[in-house]
Amino acid sequence: MARPEQVLLLEPQYELRFRGPFTDVVTTTLKLANPTDRNVCFKVKTTAPRRYCVRPNSGVIDAGTSINVSVMLQPFDYDPNEKSKHKFMVQSLLAPPDMTDTEGVWKDAKPEDLMDSKLRCVFEMPTENEKTHEMDSNKISSSLSKSESSTLSMKSMTMASSLDDGEVKKIMEECKRLQMEVQRLREENKQIREDDGLRMRKSTVMSAPHSSQAVRVKEEGLSSWVIALIVLFFVIGVIVGKLAL
Repeated sequence: MARPEQVLLLEPQYELRFRGPFTDVVTTTLKLANPTDRNVCFKVKTTAPRRYCVRPNSGVIDAGTSINVSVMLQPFDYDPNEKSKHKFMVQSLLAPPDMTDTEGVWKDAKPEDLMDSKLRCVFEMPTENEKTHEMDSNKISSSLSKSESSTLSMKSMTMASSLDDGEVKKIMEECKRLQMEVQRLREENKQIREDDGLRMRKSTVMSAPHSSQAVRVKEEGLSSWVIALIVLFFVIGVIVGKLAL
């Protein structure tokens, strides 16, 4: 009795192509589509199981959906005189509505329920012209990368040299003013500490209001000094950033 026609749609339909060189894993994709209104169980088998890694190699495709199967050819020494042709077979069957065990379905399936499709494997090696073209493409890509780096460097130098001299002068004057302000705050802070120490030496006990006032004055001096330093570092950072650009 003839087996039923395969209900799954395979893409590619007849052959799996693997392009060398085969010094690394070469992967091709097999798409399995289920156009029916029933779930379909499938298995992917090969005549050379040690040569290939198939993920997934079995499973269930829901009605109206599809999956991609990755067929990975392991590295090997390619022999153009090798005549053996590896083959794959996609086996399928309609899943029963009450299916709970996939392996049990395969075990209990009748031969007339099984459907299969066969695909052959084709190995392709790049020609000498293609190898040369690939090497030239790699060289061109490397040259373009170097050229882009040089262009970016030139742009950075141009932007730095075109910085407005008047703007730089204003920023430098502002930095100088801030430095003087920081110096003034340092002197004021030093004077406050000296005055505080003098008062401590004159009187062993200070009233709470006077202590609080002295602490507040000291904190205000320190806060102003810290703020001025932050502003100074920010301005210097802006100058360095613009010059770096």
